[in-house]
Amino acid sequence: MSYTDGRTRDEILSHLRSKSAALPRVPGVYIMRAPTGKVIYVGKSRSLRDRVSQYFHGAHDIKTSRMAGSVADFDFITCDTEMEALALENQLIKQYNPKYNIKLKDAKSYPYIRLSTGEAYPRLSMTRKREDDRAMYFGPYSGVSTVFSVIRTLEQTLGLPSCKRVFPRDIGKERPCVYRQMGRCVGVCAGDVSEEEYAEIIKCAVQILRGGTRQALADLTARMEACAEDLRFEEAARCRDSIAALKRLGETQKVVGAPDYECDVIALAPSEMGDAAAVFYVRGGYIADSEHFRFSPDEITVSGADTDAALFDDSPISAFIIGLYNSREYIPSEVLLSFDLPPQEYDVVSGYLSGKAGRRVTVRTPQRGDARKLCLMAQRDAAEHGENQAKREEKDTGMLVRLASLLQLETVPERIEAYDISNLGSEHITAGMVVAVNGKMKKSEYRLFRIRSVEGAPDDYESMRETIRRRMAHLSDTDGAYAVRPDLILLDGGETHVAVVRAVLREIGVDIPVFGMVKDEHHKTRTLVGEGEEINVARDNAVFRFLYNLQEEVHRFTVSRMTAAKRKTMRTSSLEKVKGIGPAKAKTLLSHFGTVTAMRQASPADIAAVHGLSEADGVNVYKFLHPDET
Repeated sequence: MSYTDGRTRDEILSHLRSKSAALPRVPGVYIMRAPTGKVIYVGKSRSLRDRVSQYFHGAHDIKTSRMAGSVADFDFITCDTEMEALALENQLIKQYNPKYNIKLKDAKSYPYIRLSTGEAYPRLSMTRKREDDRAMYFGPYSGVSTVFSVIRTLEQTLGLPSCKRVFPRDIGKERPCVYRQMGRCVGVCAGDVSEEEYAEIIKCAVQILRGGTRQALADLTARMEACAEDLRFEEAARCRDSIAALKRLGETQKVVGAPDYECDVIALAPSEMGDAAAVFYVRGGYIADSEHFRFSPDEITVSGADTDAALFDDSPISAFIIGLYNSREYIPSEVLLSFDLPPQEYDVVSGYLSGKAGRRVTVRTPQRGDARKLCLMAQRDAAEHGENQAKREEKDTGMLVRLASLLQLETVPERIEAYDISNLGSEHITAGMVVAVNGKMKKSEYRLFRIRSVEGAPDDYESMRETIRRRMAHLSDTDGAYAVRPDLILLDGGETHVAVVRAVLREIGVDIPVFGMVKDEHHKTRTLVGEGEEINVARDNAVFRFLYNLQEEVHRFTVSRMTAAKRKTMRTSSLEKVKGIGPAKAKTLLSHFGTVTAMRQASPADIAAVHGLSEADGVNVYKFLHPDET
């Protein structure tokens, strides 16, 4: 839908000014739209008329001017309170993903630590999915590496088992592993630890995960003394070792406050190349985790006494703060900011977070003392990370410019798609597509194509034709990754592959540069080829490394997915040998258990409990998976 209808910018501006002047002076959310009708910015205000009118009068900073100059029309939604407007703003930002709003990654992508409950020996694991399974979840954390680091630290500090054995089923069945001999595991597998003692260890782990290291030390000390009085010297020695390990851990961590101090620190470092933010999560007096964000030059983020946000009654950064905590389970009683919000925004954000936490949460910008020093530390950290990322992006941009020069492209290829075909005989013919955006692999936009048109003997060329046709059919989509037109297509193949794909593109009327990636005798990308042309890329080391990694990635992705499909088929067909198990039941079993190994660990009753299976099926499958048992 177009809002311009041939109008000039002055006519559009006159319309926007008169429309904003008619808005009510009540809290609400405004939705800015481009000439195409696409939402480009969502904001909230306690007075819609005053806030929206400001965009179309007077001078603004570069980002706000760019956004306001792109607006052709706007919608609005009135609310009863500012807090209601803040919540609605955050919901609409998620829905529309506007160009000029700060965008956070989806909460589903954050990792958690899961503690299984309802069993004699609970275990810690990493997960990205919170389920209603009565387990305990901690986080989310900034990344998977942080989660595994925390789990590994707890296992080493408290002696928790890190093996894949199932307890109590496997107690005494096998000899203890080397970690028990090294003293890094309490030895559940050897029967050295009772359920009661293990429960105390898990209780200590929960305290540490909640930031209560000081309380964990106190409880371990009390238990060590009680065990010594009861002459339980081995248990007392384990407590002593855990206490020493926890104290060593504290010595290696960055201490920023008293042992019981906790808060979150959000810092912003403005930059012409795009603002950067750092978040410190302080627990037990030390920085337990941190997170960093880099915003594009278009995203409106900066707030302060000398910016547009301070002239109005709301700040764009408020939505960022709310979005940050919408994906977190725990909110401390204090959130420190390195920057200023408009005065009334502190109460609105504090009230929203307090409602989510179920207790009072204070949001403030300290002006002096240790809290101010902590904010400045986070601000320096944000600036450093932002500068380092800007340097990496500049380096990637330079590489892409040189690649465009080598291939004589009209534009720098911001989005590159690479394709490969893989198969095992005539089965599972698969095409993989990997995507690089601005020189970085974007795994969320990888795609897999199950080839349908090729039957009998494999035909790579026909498979590639089908893949490209199916991919390009989605360029007309209104949204999504498929709707984005690639600037360059690269194929894991030679000149004939290129000719085939270029012919398909000409046939459907799409003009996209296509080249093939050819490997040398050492299996490294040697040249890029077109139809009758060959371009040596080895002389530019950065371009060569990028193309080599791209070719390896598309090959890895395609082969791994094809192999997984083949392996699943083999597992399904093997289960079909069981009496009473056909293709449907075999597929259901694999879908429920995930792997044959997990199925092998289940009892006949567990197998029979799967939807669609009987008790006889459970017994038959169990016997098939345990042929040595009578």
